[in-house]
Amino acid sequence: MSAPPDPGSFRDPLSRVYVDGDAVWRGLSEAGLADFEAYAATEAYRAAQADGRLVATTAVPVAEAPIDASWAGALRHERLRVLTYPYEWAFSMLRDAARLQLELSRAALAEGVLTKDATSYNVQFDGSRPVFIDLGSFERLVPGEPWAGYRQFCELFLNPLYLQAIADIPFQPWLRGSLNGISPTHAAAAIGSRKRFRRDLLTHVRLHARAEARYADADADRDVRGELKRAGFGPKIIDAQMANLQRAVEALEWKAAASTWSSYSTRGHYTDLDLDAKADFVARATGALDAPTVLDLGANDGRFSRVAIGAGASLAIAVDGDHLVVDHLYRELRAEGERRILPLVLDLADPSPAMGWRSKERPSFVDRVRPDLVLCLAVIHHLALSNTVPFDEIVEFLHDFGATLVVEMPHRDDPMASRLLGRKRSGVFDHYDQPQWEAALGRRFTVLEQTTLPSGTRTLYLCRPV
Repeated sequence: MSAPPDPGSFRDPLSRVYVDGDAVWRGLSEAGLADFEAYAATEAYRAAQADGRLVATTAVPVAEAPIDASWAGALRHERLRVLTYPYEWAFSMLRDAARLQLELSRAALAEGVLTKDATSYNVQFDGSRPVFIDLGSFERLVPGEPWAGYRQFCELFLNPLYLQAIADIPFQPWLRGSLNGISPTHAAAAIGSRKRFRRDLLTHVRLHARAEARYADADADRDVRGELKRAGFGPKIIDAQMANLQRAVEALEWKAAASTWSSYSTRGHYTDLDLDAKADFVARATGALDAPTVLDLGANDGRFSRVAIGAGASLAIAVDGDHLVVDHLYRELRAEGERRILPLVLDLADPSPAMGWRSKERPSFVDRVRPDLVLCLAVIHHLALSNTVPFDEIVEFLHDFGATLVVEMPHRDDPMASRLLGRKRSGVFDHYDQPQWEAALGRRFTVLEQTTLPSGTRTLYLCRPV
């Protein structure tokens, strides 16, 4: 029996993705199968499979795959542990994903195969390692045709990186606003006159934007692709174009000096006894489960994600709203070769919604991430006081994950909570107290254990959803 097709995989007429159990399956048309076989015969494919840059893939008979029987061929892909999207990545993650796209594209091109698109959604992260997942993206080279993925690469890789590196504009909200990315025209407007003499900016943003405007006003029936083909757009020109893009990506650095919580990891408001007690509580909660997937909300520098990994977690998803902190953590994990922690950028007060066609093409964060254990440490006071989210709503959000929960409640006299309360109008937040929090928590969770930290100003709860 066929599994239902993935609702986000309909855009390629030559293949379709199906998810079943611990594997991802791909149905291929006759042309799609021929394209895959051409790529699978290359040394580029074998090398990328061997070193993990390309998702582990096996060709199987259609009859053995849970896909529609009308497909000409079938592939079985390893299923990655968590599905994430570019608007949840830090700068260095998007740059590494861009590097991977170009590396694989150039290596395939050298053996007569070309990527027909270049969307950042073709890449996922296995911890700190980017992995290319769209085997349907490779096709046999058509002599004389240009690289169709150039514009998409600019919109979904290069322009977002330019915005953050040059204009210090976070790309995450922009990408969340459009699955098509950032057009050359919009990128040029946002960057303005900054770095006006940089050759790569002139080529890939400003001239690209002018060409976009010119062709938008041109005859709608104009065959631009055919014109480029007749001009002799061969493999050497395409490779030079990709090499130029690689140099542009390598030259980009985000030199942000500080951010709201980038120094928060010093945790000066905690005593060493408090930190040790929290670590022990998290380790015991993690160790009581069988190699759990842990979602660490408000992870900051990843301290307690590392505690969870040390206590036996198979994966810790370290989520924080500060993209500079997440970027630092990702670079640390990459240098260590640590793939059991996946850092992500996410505003807990405004998590990633469902997006795309029928709001099903890109599922929401809560629908994609299904952990066994949720850590919510040093978060409640920010949601309740900075974002004015009621306790019941916070509890409902935590309950949405359907997992065991470790949550920390800072009391009114906690230094951080007291500072936030001091900015509020007197009497408006009188409801912020421990009894009301425990009443809200008890409506959706059973509290299995609770302990007050040695400082006496914060309480930890271990809970099971009801």
